[in-house]
Amino acid sequence: MNLEKELYKRSDSKCELCTSDEQLVAYEVPSSPGSGLDATLLICQNCLRQIENPETVDANHWRCLNDSMWSPVQAAQVMAFRMLHRLKGEGWPSDLLDMMYLDDETLAWAKADGDGVEVDEDSLHKDSNGVVLQAGDTVVLIKDLDVKGANFTAKRGTAVRNITLVHDNPEHIEGRVSGQRIVILTKFVKKN
Repeated sequence: MNLEKELYKRSDSKCELCTSDEQLVAYEVPSSPGSGLDATLLICQNCLRQIENPETVDANHWRCLNDSMWSPVQAAQVMAFRMLHRLKGEGWPSDLLDMMYLDDETLAWAKADGDGVEVDEDSLHKDSNGVVLQAGDTVVLIKDLDVKGANFTAKRGTAVRNITLVHDNPEHIEGRVSGQRIVILTKFVKKN
């Protein structure tokens, strides 16, 4: 029996995370210590898109983890753990994480790609209100900023879309304003 047939049989032809029965694909969970059936899930395109593109995550879609976190399938437990950690800022995922139990081997796999690993608070990019910023966020300027070397002023209220983080300085982000890529101090923006 090939892998895909085994996945369909194990999952009863449903997404092993949200139970959707549409557009199902085999997904090998990253950083798996093994391979084959034990390292692979059958998931829908909606779950796959949100796993691979964190900026498209719809928190309400992932309320399904309330059920899938109890799956006997180790790969499903790992993905539930990782997605709950990504969504921790929503509030309700923290409650589920408090209830979740993973044996040492499964927990090591779940943390192997960085999800669930505590981050040094001093290295986080935060806006003027202390909200954590992530790459791809949209921010709004909270004051007029003179842009050095570009001879224009970025006006208060200007939305800066799809920001990038300056990795070696948590007080700086980059974004496009008036068609120019500029560095902006995080204390002068708020997350939109």
